[in-house]
Amino acid sequence: MTDFILVRHGESVWHAENRYAGRTDVPLTPHGREQAAALAQWAVTAELTAVWSSPLSRARLTAAPAAEACGLPPRVDERLNELDFGEGDGLTRDEMRERFPEQLAAFLDDPVAHHLPGGEDPRKAAARAADCLADIARAQPHGRVLLVAHSTLVRVLLCHRLGIPLADYRRVFPQLYNGALTEIRIEDGHTALLRLNTPATHQTSDIR
Repeated sequence: MTDFILVRHGESVWHAENRYAGRTDVPLTPHGREQAAALAQWAVTAELTAVWSSPLSRARLTAAPAAEACGLPPRVDERLNELDFGEGDGLTRDEMRERFPEQLAAFLDDPVAHHLPGGEDPRKAAARAADCLADIARAQPHGRVLLVAHSTLVRVLLCHRLGIPLADYRRVFPQLYNGALTEIRIEDGHTALLRLNTPATHQTSDIR
């Protein structure tokens, strides 16, 4: 049995304008750093056995204070990267509508069959993230692992592990809050959702 606490990185500088941040290495805002500090305060009581993150700086800088607070080495895996949004990276929804309206409409209807032009297939992203979790679970069969990644990656991963159609990831999980806790348990190949979008502040590690 391995528990994973999945966390979307802290607020980035593109958050206020709701720009799609894929592989562009967007920095945290001061509020995002505060969210990382709150995550570290939670982590002190969480009995973590490992801290992993995406290699993008907004994820690494969110994970680093928690790793330091727990005396754990921060670990990075490329498979936890955000999806590549192709031509949509760095754009708002309105800007996409101006540049490629038909492709955007198709994406909003089915983001898997019609992912953003030039972007990554969400099925491949879900598979790489699931492979990463499986490797960590094998290495830590009784672990409690903090994993800091990205909104779309975590949502497609949740669908993949929980048996939800991947095309529904935007509908079933419309939003993951920056710095919030989403916890899953993997046991005997099965996945249970223990909590979703829980603020890191004033939380204890009482879910077992």
